[in-house]
Amino acid sequence: MNTKLLTIFILLNVANVIIQTIKSIATVKCGKVGASLTNAVAYGLYTIVTIYLMCDLPLMWKAVIVALCNLVGVFVVKWAEERLRKDKLWKIEATVRNSYTEALHENLTARGIPHNYIPDLGKYTVFNLYCETQTESKFAKEILDRHKAKYFVSESKAL
Repeated sequence: MNTKLLTIFILLNVANVIIQTIKSIATVKCGKVGASLTNAVAYGLYTIVTIYLMCDLPLMWKAVIVALCNLVGVFVVKWAEERLRKDKLWKIEATVRNSYTEALHENLTARGIPHNYIPDLGKYTVFNLYCETQTESKFAKEILDRHKAKYFVSESKAL
């Protein structure tokens, strides 16, 4: 068995999976230049990987290596993406029955979640919540669900 060939094959596949995953994310989240540069690098490397797929290693080894590289590579990139994701301001608009107004207001205040509300719009109260962190958003969802609120969420966008 050629260990040098095996090592090159593994390293190329790890690099390919990581770059292809980044390419997928960049295509959605980046502008034209970033997406096209990432695609160029990804497909350039993919050409090399394709040639190495024809190397003199057993087929099952190649299949297992490619599968494991995908399993680990995608996980690592997605994990890093989550860690690098910045918190954004989320506005949550919720509607609750008037009977839940005071309890909901007290629970949100106790958790320190910034909000305001317009009471007695017919049989409903409208709440506007402003969550700056993922933790605040999680607590807001739990509190709103507990009070049978109907709500929708919008993310802040850069102008």
